[in-house]
Amino acid sequence: MISAQKRILVTGGAGFLGTHLCHKLLEEGHEVLCVDNFFTGARRNIEYLLDNKRFELLRHDVTFPLFVEVDEIYNLACPASPIHYQFDPVQTTKTSVLGAVNMLGLAKRLKIRILQASTSEVYGDPTIHPQPENYWGHVNPIGVRSCYDEGKRCAETLFFDYHRQHKLKIKVARIFNTYGPYMRSDDGRVVSNFICQALLGEDITIFGDGSQTRSFCFVTDLIDGLARLMNTPDEITGPINIGNPGEFSMLELAKMVLALTGSKSAIVHKPLPADDPKQRRPDITSAQKLLGWQPHVSLEQGLSKTIPYFESLLGKTRTAVA
Repeated sequence: MISAQKRILVTGGAGFLGTHLCHKLLEEGHEVLCVDNFFTGARRNIEYLLDNKRFELLRHDVTFPLFVEVDEIYNLACPASPIHYQFDPVQTTKTSVLGAVNMLGLAKRLKIRILQASTSEVYGDPTIHPQPENYWGHVNPIGVRSCYDEGKRCAETLFFDYHRQHKLKIKVARIFNTYGPYMRSDDGRVVSNFICQALLGEDITIFGDGSQTRSFCFVTDLIDGLARLMNTPDEITGPINIGNPGEFSMLELAKMVLALTGSKSAIVHKPLPADDPKQRRPDITSAQKLLGWQPHVSLEQGLSKTIPYFESLLGKTRTAVA
């Protein structure tokens, strides 16, 4: 139950996570202001929400100030897949850093809560496994992934400095690999890559020997975690890891996708990209203790919910091409 209707700003609201968050907030009876510049977000994601009188869409780039009246802010704006954030690395850093400055400034003016969607990438290629929030990370500051990794790390710094200096009510979530409907087919992430390659009958590409691991959280579990963090008492600021601690190798994931799609695609190996983490798994003790949160959707269940979305997406694409 919600205590009162709020007007909530979601930056990056037409993206993968943003779409699901907007949907959840509307279902709870809130008004939602969705802000997106459509660099990686897509209007088609949120078209079904446009008829809702409590939903408003604003095309805007968060690297520029925004002057609106809202009660809470979820700052999700930033390209999150390597293909997209490396396409324009300077803009990626600006989105994380200037976007944080602008949204924090808005929250300061309005005296409201703001949640930052940070990332497990702040841990880099970790030397501690699984990764707790008090681990400072092992990050290359000048590599090809640094625009995202260091941009998000700087955003966290800004959030905590605003909290200390201006008493701002902040929440910082460190999001681990998340998947589900509304992912882009061209985002280069491993789940979308494997599913699309399997459905199209293409070779499934594994970088390295396939032994590197990731933890995959289904999107509805992740969004529930963000909402729970936003609604905690003011003294709980985070950072808090939100992700599924189940750990799978890339080879295990590929085989599961092949089994669920019934695809006959072959598995091929290519060289590992620079600075690609060898392992990634969240320690979610804080989320369990402070949020009463833990994921409920298994990887097999989540993939079974995700594959039909890509079947529909790729079916439309093939029809358009024909």
